[in-house]
Amino acid sequence: MRKRSFLYRLISIAVALSFLFVVGMVTTAQDDAAGDATAAAEEVMPEEAADMLTAETVQTNLNQIWLLVAGFLVFFMQAGFAMLEGGFIRHTGVVNSLAENFMDACITGLTFFLVGYGIAYASTDGSLIFGGATFALGGIDGTGAEDGFTFIDFFFQFAFAGAAATIATGAMAERTDFRGKLIYSAILGAVLYPIVVFWTWGGGILSTQFGFIDFAGSTIVHQFGGMIALMGAIIVGPRVGRIFGSAPRPSNFGLAAMGTFILWFGWYGFNVGSTLEATDPNALGLVAVNTTLAASAGALGAMLFGYFTKGGKWDLGYILNGSLAGLVGITAGCAFVSPVASIIIGLTAGVVLVLTMDALEVAKVDDAVGAFAVHGACGALGSLAIGFWGIPALTSTAGGLFLGGGFDLLVSQLIGVVWVTVWAVVAGGLMFGGLRALGLLRMPASADMVGIDAYEHGASVWPDILPVPGDSPAAGD
Repeated sequence: MRKRSFLYRLISIAVALSFLFVVGMVTTAQDDAAGDATAAAEEVMPEEAADMLTAETVQTNLNQIWLLVAGFLVFFMQAGFAMLEGGFIRHTGVVNSLAENFMDACITGLTFFLVGYGIAYASTDGSLIFGGATFALGGIDGTGAEDGFTFIDFFFQFAFAGAAATIATGAMAERTDFRGKLIYSAILGAVLYPIVVFWTWGGGILSTQFGFIDFAGSTIVHQFGGMIALMGAIIVGPRVGRIFGSAPRPSNFGLAAMGTFILWFGWYGFNVGSTLEATDPNALGLVAVNTTLAASAGALGAMLFGYFTKGGKWDLGYILNGSLAGLVGITAGCAFVSPVASIIIGLTAGVVLVLTMDALEVAKVDDAVGAFAVHGACGALGSLAIGFWGIPALTSTAGGLFLGGGFDLLVSQLIGVVWVTVWAVVAGGLMFGGLRALGLLRMPASADMVGIDAYEHGASVWPDILPVPGDSPAAGD
């Protein structure tokens, strides 16, 4: 018994020792494997690569992606402008309208790259009127460490320049010489619009000396473009047969409505994208909500005002342009006012739209799509609204008049509005006057007999319904 008990103890000790030996070997192997993996990771990911994964770098990349996406949305607005204009004008000019809107993007893309961007964001060099510009983005080619930031900023700003250039296209629709159109788009994208940007977003005189603020461009983009459109409409003259007090009916409300929806959608890039980075949820959310409320209120204001003053009809044209008026009106202050204020601004813009369109009819100015009423008048309204409703903590000033801030901010905004108006009137008058003197502004009178689409492009948007003169009938007709 004792021998057997001793044998059992010996076997138990041997098993226990064997178990401990195996466990120790496995642990050692795991430690060695972990050490090898760490060493391998250090070889694969040196210190420079590890720096790429910092939170700051991730946020910077996210900001640039956000700016690109916002730029895509703003560029998509070109399709909205084309569809809106094509739907609002007569069917004999739709092909021309589409061609002009498309070339707005193309011409502006080239001229803003070669000249405009360098003027808009030039070094001040002590001058707050015209800075020391660089051209063609300074010749960068994507090999420099910071080239990507410049490329992305250029793309975002180009989309805004394209929007400014295309506003005049709608006001002057159906009678502008296509050659003159190409020329004035180039001038706008290369010089006239970039100078306004330099005075404001570029750190020039209006922002630094007078305290003018415009978050996303009510004055910088829309009022300027609207004033240029007004000058163009005045100088080019009305369409042949235009009866004031009885504007031609839109050719396709469906196309116009789709264009308006696209513009509203793209406006989120216009306004929310102007935060320039995705770091502040308060700013992002406020701008998105204010943009939505102002557009909604603008449509409601124009619709109701038109209903009660124009014979009791629910006018779709006022609804569509009213929403755009609200969007233009909130663009300057979308980051500076409360949601309640944005509703008030939108409603006011809707009423201003209808009143301005009536005033143009009385003045016998033929604005084919209401471009000045939407962009010019409501753009000025939007910048002035900050002087009434600006929140001190958001504007970094004493705030708007209605919030106890006094007249200082309102005066600053008024100076900016008047300054840009004078520039647009003088520059637009010289540009369009020069084109008219050269015989490049208006198509010949003979073109009115067949319509601008047939004369300028030899095409019709609906050839089966409205054939181009001289076309042979299709087989089977």
